[in-house]
Amino acid sequence: MQSTYTYPKFDFVTPPELAQGRSGHYPVVVVGAGPVGLSAAIDLAQQGTPVLVIDHDDSVSVGSRAICFAKRALEVLDRMGCGDKFVDKGVSWDVGRTFLHEDEVFSFNLRPEPDHHRPGMVNLQQYYVEDYLLQRARQLPNLELRFLSNVISVVPGQTQATVRVETPEGPYSLTTDWLIVADGAGSRIRAMLGLDIEGKIFMDRFLIADVVMKADYPTERWFWFDPPFHPNQSVLLHRQADNVWRIDFQLGWQADPVEEKKPENVIPRIKAMLGDEREFELEWVSVYTFQCRRMNRFNHGRVLFVGDAAHQVSPFGARGANSGIQDTDNLVWKLRLVMDGKAPATLLDTYSDERGLAAEENILNSTRSTDFITPKSAVSKTFRNAVLELAEHYPFARALVNSGRLSVPSWLVDSRLNTPDVDAFAGDMIPGAPMADAPVLATEGGQWLLQHTGNRFQALYFADDAGAIDAATVQCLTSLSDRGIAVEPLVVARRGSAGHGIATLIDAKGRVAERYDLQPGSTYLIRPDQHVAGRWRALDAAKIRAALARATGNA
Repeated sequence: MQSTYTYPKFDFVTPPELAQGRSGHYPVVVVGAGPVGLSAAIDLAQQGTPVLVIDHDDSVSVGSRAICFAKRALEVLDRMGCGDKFVDKGVSWDVGRTFLHEDEVFSFNLRPEPDHHRPGMVNLQQYYVEDYLLQRARQLPNLELRFLSNVISVVPGQTQATVRVETPEGPYSLTTDWLIVADGAGSRIRAMLGLDIEGKIFMDRFLIADVVMKADYPTERWFWFDPPFHPNQSVLLHRQADNVWRIDFQLGWQADPVEEKKPENVIPRIKAMLGDEREFELEWVSVYTFQCRRMNRFNHGRVLFVGDAAHQVSPFGARGANSGIQDTDNLVWKLRLVMDGKAPATLLDTYSDERGLAAEENILNSTRSTDFITPKSAVSKTFRNAVLELAEHYPFARALVNSGRLSVPSWLVDSRLNTPDVDAFAGDMIPGAPMADAPVLATEGGQWLLQHTGNRFQALYFADDAGAIDAATVQCLTSLSDRGIAVEPLVVARRGSAGHGIATLIDAKGRVAERYDLQPGSTYLIRPDQHVAGRWRALDAAKIRAALARATGNA
């Protein structure tokens, strides 16, 4: 098979525990150097926390695997310093189309409104994702990577966890204050600790074929139900970097996964789809089944589970890696506050609560998608086909078409960390909402709102003329920090500069005011993970400090 990517090999380096015959201690250990584990480690390290990453492999993931990275994940990756690489190398897209036979019955646009920095989705093979994250990790002096290192036991304790690691040069032990587990769907650490994971396995098989070819198809997601080239089944097509195309063929539960992966069986399927005249090369082939399941809790004392180790969904909707990156974005700022003694350990319960609700939402959407794509009874299939036929002509039926509800940001509207509204606001930016992006003019930094937020608490204050803000308001904005937790002021204005060391963003197009329903004096408290914690029509230091206490578990 042709390969468009050269897989790196990572050497095993003798750790000090083996070289010096002692047990080491680390503030945070992350197990798993996939996209989710690396995201957690980078986020921690770039904010000053020393972290050790352990992985059993000596390279990045083989095959494209997770390829669709949603706008929200890209915004998180921007704060890790590697979002541009993803977008520059990947294939950006916003539009998806669904076909019955050869006729289009439904389409959607992930970014229907203008003036957002990032596209709705970027397609990029997982090996590039891990490669770019590893490049960023190596730039951080307080982040250590250890490959060919396999965790063989974990013993949790009240104040730390003890980890035993097997290596090519023998085993060693280390201790850590916090263990972040990102070792995937078949998590060995979860099994070692005897922890639950519950859900449903779907009785169907799908073939993934990564095909290298030159094609002029639009950069869109195309999904077919019952196409003439694959009757009675479904097919999904995505473009990736390097002229690699992902094709997913539904096979049915009775298909033999070993036989189906053989080139002599894969190539005829692809030729039936593309036509005999188009040249292509196979790059990677896999057959998979999938399941939707989750742990009841993601935090267990000093052991914290993220990504597929905590929850799994079907690939339809691209909710796996995207959800895992949001897990780490939610976890890291809370863990840092707990480690610094600025928040109680119970704040980590809200990680499990908030991301557990997100997992439930993902599982619900994935289950519905899978049931629609792979109906398991004659009645279900008749209903599905009727919906598809009606969708071509009637708008009401289009809302029922489900070829995968694509990953969207989690709305934490039921979180106990939110301060409920007491003032009237219009629009979507309610407490718990992920921040909407918008273009701004700034003397320093990027020209987008989200490039000026995140990784710390901020008070976003709106004024017509920033230069006209009075001394009392300046004093208030610069004195909102409480309990050792900093709150950085950020003024958004139609004109002027706040001065006094307060960053000012000019809302030249009016998009920030529009999306946040801002009036002069309107104030938002923003969490480090770019979610709204609270909002008010007038700046009030006491209310903001109370909301800060609530958002950090100190209320």
